This record gives sequence, C-alpha cells and structure tokens, in this order.
Amino acid sequence: MATKLTWLGHSAFLIETEKHTLLIDPFLTGNPLASISADEAQADYILVTHGHGDHLGDTVAIAKRTGAMVISNFEIVTYLQNTHGLENVHPQHIGGAAQYPWGTLKLTNALHGSALPDGSYGGNPAGLLLSLSDGTVYHAGDTGLFGDMALIGEEGIDVAILPVGDNFTMGPKDALRAIKLIRPRVVIPMHYDTFDMIKQDVKSWAEDVRRADLAEPILLNPGDSYTLS
Repeated sequence: MATKLTWLGHSAFLIETEKHTLLIDPFLTGNPLASISADEAQADYILVTHGHGDHLGDTVAIAKRTGAMVISNFEIVTYLQNTHGLENVHPQHIGGAAQYPWGTLKLTNALHGSALPDGSYGGNPAGLLLSLSDGTVYHAGDTGLFGDMALIGEEGIDVAILPVGDNFTMGPKDALRAIKLIRPRVVIPMHYDTFDMIKQDVKSWAEDVRRADLAEPILLNPGDSYTLS
C-alpha cells in the first residue's frame, strides 16, 4: 500500500502507511471545515506541532479512545501526562530525530508561539520532517518564512505541506519564497479558509507556483487525499 495523505481541514492531516495511521494536529471539534468528527478519527500515532487549540485540538480525546501514542515536544508531552493522564507518549525537541515503526520523525524550527489551553508554556513550536518508506514529507506547522528552510530542503523533500493563510503564519507570497528554499517535488497548502482572517485564493496561488515552475501544487478539499509515490 502506497502512503496516503488526507487533508482533514486546517492543519490536520491523516497519513496512512502500509501498517500505521498517523494523525497530525487533530483540530476537528470546532473546525468548520473538518471532514470528519473527533469520534470518527482513528490513529496509531498523533503528532502535535504546538500547543494552540487549533492544533492540539482533540488530541486527548482521540488518544484516550484509540490508545494512540502522542508525539510532541517535551513541554506538551509533560502537560498531557500531568494534566490529562496520558501515558503513551514520546517527547522530542527541535533538531532531534527518533525512529518509529513507520519511519523517522525529526522536529524542525517553526516561527510561531505555543501557549497551551490553560495558558501555560507549550515549548517551541515545530515543523515535522517525516522520512517514510515512500518518501519524505515536511509538514511545516504554523510558521513564518525563515532562511533555514533551505537546510530542511537539503533533506530531499517529496511533499511540503505549507501554511498560506497569512495573518498568523506565512501568506501566499512568503509561501512561494519558502518553496524556492525547500525545493519540494509537490506542495500542498494548509491553514487557510478556516476562518475569515485567513481566507485565501489558493487557486491563484497554485497558478503562481506553476508559473514559476517551483513544484507541483496539489489543492485538496477537506477529505481529499494525495498518494505519495
């Protein structure tokens, strides 16, 4: 089975490998664009980029129901252990990689904030660099543009998942500059249209990507999938 990426809306993605299901930033409850409910979500692993409610989302409820391992930075993992009693967790931090049955995960820099729902410190926000059997996926998390994206690109990125909503993250213009640094084969936009503040014309942006011959833009509707091959 080829690895399948499904956009669930906002920054939430489901990654299905041959034997494992990974859920990224499962903000489903309260997400007007979510393609599934939290009760429908299945996962063996839940990856959380940072502590904001539109990313931590339904992590606790899904983890308790499915028994999924939650992977995030040390501060978020500690919060989930101490506040919600989660035991199946794995802490990482920026620049550190860990091996899992489905591949390798390295946390990358992300320029953003990371307060937790109770207002406590959520550690450094992160991007996710996933090395899978079918290729390498970079989920940038919530971030602004930064020059060291070029270093991430040196890893050889097959699919870059980038925020384009502006206001809280990179907007379309900076996302184009990010693609030049990362040099992915395919780029998928995220973190847009969920709320009025981050409405974007992604079709126009995709045309700009094609015109500049930077990468193949893939526009997904919530619930749509892209197969990594």
